[in-house]
Amino acid sequence: MMEIRKIQMAAMSMRKNALKMAFECGSNAHLGGGLSLIDILAVLYGDVMNCTDKTIEYDKKDKFILSKGHGVLGLYTALAEFKIFEESLLSTFQKNGSDLIAHPVMNLKLGIESSNGSLGQGFSMAVGLALAAKKQHKEYKTYVICGNGECNEGSIWEAAMSAVNFKLDQLTVIVDNNKLQSDGRSSEIMNVSEMKDIFSAFGFYVVSVDGHDIEALRHAFSLHCPNKPLAVIADTVKGKGIGFMENNNEWHHNRLTESQYKQALLELESGL
Repeated sequence: MMEIRKIQMAAMSMRKNALKMAFECGSNAHLGGGLSLIDILAVLYGDVMNCTDKTIEYDKKDKFILSKGHGVLGLYTALAEFKIFEESLLSTFQKNGSDLIAHPVMNLKLGIESSNGSLGQGFSMAVGLALAAKKQHKEYKTYVICGNGECNEGSIWEAAMSAVNFKLDQLTVIVDNNKLQSDGRSSEIMNVSEMKDIFSAFGFYVVSVDGHDIEALRHAFSLHCPNKPLAVIADTVKGKGIGFMENNNEWHHNRLTESQYKQALLELESGL
């Protein structure tokens, strides 16, 4: 089990890399929603999933799906931080010919388990992977992150019904509940704020946590209920870690100036 402090340091490193990628790519990037899920990913890759162990064959490795594809800065930095691919690859983000573009494209050699562009699709793929594990008597677990705004999509709830129907207790869905989406506050667009009650009504085993509390996240991912999929409702802050970005929806998709980049790095480093 990785020490909490080491996971926190990994998350800090991931945030710094996410900022560097967003700045150096020379265009807009989805910073806010990438930063909100970094602590979740640091716990999953650093302490929960076995997919960082290169001695384990693929069929036995846990699977991770980023259904919220625009949170890809978080995913890429996790894959680099936990040595699934070389950190130097991050410098190619959104460059011509790069494997690391604005939404993930499946590349198993790089640890990217699914392609994602249109929201609402990754949860269904995760259900398929979990169902395959159940039918083939494989022990790997499947984890999927969805956005709170993404939960406006009907396909999310079709996947939820399927997960419960097939009793997929090797499946965990995490809602990155930062309460904002592209067009504003989620509560003012399509109010599905009672996520815990909704997933519970579908038949999930549900827990709500602070999505930036490492110990709480680690405990949540350890929970298991026979024949029920797990839903972790992670209350997060969009733009977490950078004062001028936190809960500021201008940073859903925006471009960093050099002065903003330097200010953001100073904020992170002062919090060490």
